[in-house]
Amino acid sequence: MRLASALFALLPLSVSAQDAASGKVLYETYCGGCHYERVHQRMRSGVRDLSDLRDTVARWSRQTKRTYTLDELENIVQYLNESHYRFGLAPRTHQHRFGDAEKWARVFDDPERDAWQKPHQVIQALALKPDAVVADLGAGTGYFSVRLARMLPRGTVYAADVEPDMVKYLGERAKREGLSNLRPVTSSGNDARLPAKVDLVLLVDVYHHIDDRERYFRGLAGSLAPGGRVAVIDFKLDSPRGPPKSSRVDPERVKAELARAGYALTAEHAFLPDQYFLEFSRR
Repeated sequence: MRLASALFALLPLSVSAQDAASGKVLYETYCGGCHYERVHQRMRSGVRDLSDLRDTVARWSRQTKRTYTLDELENIVQYLNESHYRFGLAPRTHQHRFGDAEKWARVFDDPERDAWQKPHQVIQALALKPDAVVADLGAGTGYFSVRLARMLPRGTVYAADVEPDMVKYLGERAKREGLSNLRPVTSSGNDARLPAKVDLVLLVDVYHHIDDRERYFRGLAGSLAPGGRVAVIDFKLDSPRGPPKSSRVDPERVKAELARAGYALTAEHAFLPDQYFLEFSRR
């Protein structure tokens, strides 16, 4: 038996049935957002059972620079199995749970992330007009979208995501927090589907998820208002946080790809410890 699987097998049954919601929180917090469906589509051929999945989780855990207990690793396995792999489980229905999304949102608003993400400093650096129209692509549960909506009460924030569950949650959160200027948008993998032209498109830890980036950003240009900008924040190659290094995109490559898509670099901010922060405009 492989080492990771052997260690997991030592857990008592009560531990093996850990809370998948806790696993989701750990996975989404420390794996840098590399959790979209297409990542697991690529992996399914190599993950054949729970033992393979446990080996994979153990291997990933070493890349996150965080020490996990066996209980925490099993929580992550349970979450991934319920959400993506379904080994030994009944087929998925069309019903969805949102309690874990609320827990995830609270974690993403935790000051521990604020310390390195510096959201208010990021928004201040963008120097937006009070009535700016902003699109937060890959908004998730609204970490940046909600802050933008609060700081721009006269503006409009389109919180766009490709995951229908997240879009629904964004709408519920906007209503719950009285943010009438935050509007959820269902995007696709190759089209942001923004309903109006915007002054700024913000992508935080999203760029490396986009497959055909030059084509995507050429199309996105049509959603920019005159003078509109694109801001890209993503993990540095040497950051202790974030996705596996093989999934990261060097900032010089970002600049080159966007140049080929018709953009020019207009600003580069260096205050984020783990991420680069680049601004572009149409040439």
